[in-house]
Amino acid sequence: MKNRQLHQAFELHVCDIDCWNERPLTYHFFEIVHILDGSGVRVVNHNRFSYAQGSIFLFTPLDCRGFDISTPTRFCSIRFSEVFLGQCRSAPERLRIAHWLKQLEHLFFHHNRFQELLIGRPGDGDLLRTLVATLVAEYEPQQPYREENLQHLVQVVLNILARNVNAEDPTGLRTAGMVAEPLINRLLLHLRLHIHCPEKLRVEYLAAHFHLSANYVGEYFRKFAGESLQHYLRHYKMWLVQQRLTHSALAISQIADELGFTDESHLSRQFRKHSGMSPAEYRKQAKRGLICSPEPAR
Repeated sequence: MKNRQLHQAFELHVCDIDCWNERPLTYHFFEIVHILDGSGVRVVNHNRFSYAQGSIFLFTPLDCRGFDISTPTRFCSIRFSEVFLGQCRSAPERLRIAHWLKQLEHLFFHHNRFQELLIGRPGDGDLLRTLVATLVAEYEPQQPYREENLQHLVQVVLNILARNVNAEDPTGLRTAGMVAEPLINRLLLHLRLHIHCPEKLRVEYLAAHFHLSANYVGEYFRKFAGESLQHYLRHYKMWLVQQRLTHSALAISQIADELGFTDESHLSRQFRKHSGMSPAEYRKQAKRGLICSPEPAR
């Protein structure tokens, strides 16, 4: 599978395509895709979903996505990394952005990303179209305060998407068709959402929450995820630590507290075992550009 990296903290592309000749690609960044015109099928993690004018998709790092085009398609792709929204100058602003990034993480991982995001609130569709047009207009010319304006506009877009995600059926059932999301998808989303809460990651809790036998949870997860539950949790938590070390100014003790480690020493031992270096050494090398962006768990 081919991969595509983000070369800047923020990129915006408006593309016209008649056909998609590339195989689906794995992208290592957050992405909002707004279909401006055209129709076809969006390929997402080997699943296929129809799109039309106005469709909106959210993607996290390591999602695999592509197009199967029926009619000529024009779309706007808004791509960014955590570091783009984390760029700030003052300590209070850093704290505010750190809190906002947790909401962003929740938005992208909580949303049923295997279908398009439905904009159900009156007026929000028109508002999003206006905001996307404003982003395009602001992105091209190198004007003063361009970076700050783009940052604020993206935050407004994500706030609007967030309130539409929160308005969706919390049970995971779509009003149209009432088709439940596959259990493994709901299980993976649960693990990501509650990675900070060790008690909600225990086999006994998962068994009760998802109506499985406690003895079957591990076997089920390995069968459908291709790895053990504990390996997945360790890998994903270490990826979150790497993201915090690379893109935030949080102290190591704060990261340990946020992600449910016993203390800073516990995090450091686990991190050294995972990466072969201490968190402080990793942060220093990441800041110097000596470490490639880490890949998250699937």
